[in-house]
Amino acid sequence: MAAAKASSEEVMDLRLEQARRFKEEGNCYYKEGRFRDAVSRYHWALLQVKGLDPSVPSPLQEFGGEKPHVTPEQECSLHSTQSDCYNNLAACLLHMEPVNYERVKDYSLKVLERQPENTKALYRAGVAFYHLRDYDKARRYLLEAISKQPKDANVKRYLQLTESQLSSYHQKEKQLYMGMFG
Repeated sequence: MAAAKASSEEVMDLRLEQARRFKEEGNCYYKEGRFRDAVSRYHWALLQVKGLDPSVPSPLQEFGGEKPHVTPEQECSLHSTQSDCYNNLAACLLHMEPVNYERVKDYSLKVLERQPENTKALYRAGVAFYHLRDYDKARRYLLEAISKQPKDANVKRYLQLTESQLSSYHQKEKQLYMGMFG
């Protein structure tokens, strides 16, 4: 049993190391502006760690399959790698035309589940919600991002755009109700 546990930990370490390598390759491609290649590497990294997260129930457990044994250090590394990959995927998608804002939103929210203070994920979620025309949520995420990075010009710009859209929306709503009840 101890040998099985040790080999399970070794397999986990190997998969985590491979995931980190893919993530680093993705980072290099991102820096070179090769966003499609970067996306591919981040997905490969995520595939390496798929099924290893002890906090996610596995369908195989219903059939007697066991979860791999995960040390606290491995779990921390796993979550960090996952969050980094999702955050980097969102960044890549924002550079690729046409931008898939729904996926940017999904990836950013995955990061924020584990790292609610992550400024980049807050900003990217705000941008995605802005383009998806959910200005209230965009404002919420952008306000949180600006509280952490008050001098960030991109966050300020998107917050101004969002405030402008909300103001315009409220103005139209006010006129509509005045017409109905006025």
